[in-house]
Amino acid sequence: KWPELRRQWPDLRLHLIGPLQTNKTAEAVALFDAIHSIDRPKLASLVAREMKAQNRQLSLFIQVNIGREAQKAGVDPDEADAFIAECREHHGLAIAGLMCIPPAEAEALPFFQELARIAGRNNLPGLSMGMSGDFPAAITAGATHVRVGSAIFGARPAP
Repeated sequence: KWPELRRQWPDLRLHLIGPLQTNKTAEAVALFDAIHSIDRPKLASLVAREMKAQNRQLSLFIQVNIGREAQKAGVDPDEADAFIAECREHHGLAIAGLMCIPPAEAEALPFFQELARIAGRNNLPGLSMGMSGDFPAAITAGATHVRVGSAIFGARPAP
């Protein structure tokens, strides 16, 4: 279905905003224009290899586990600078920005501001943060990408 949509709307840009399994890397690089969930060295290496093999350039965002939550993926904020450098220097990736999802029960703004500070000191212009419930705070902190599907389309039905 997506290849046909790409032909109809060549300026359409698809963003992967969820987790990416390493065994799906080739498909993701072929389909998407941006990946917002680079969160470990193995994935960075595979994405770099597939981008080269497929001669594609994607916008890549490193996922930061900004709330340091055990159940969430992402690089620890204290390790973000080193991982960004590794992605750039070792894997040859041009990183577009950072992505985070703050803890659900906490005020989101301080977490968004922390992500913006990490991005600033690494000269990263992209900030993928904020969802339907907290996007105003994300925009205040400088978000360049927000995920607001529920605000536009309504809540998903329960399974």
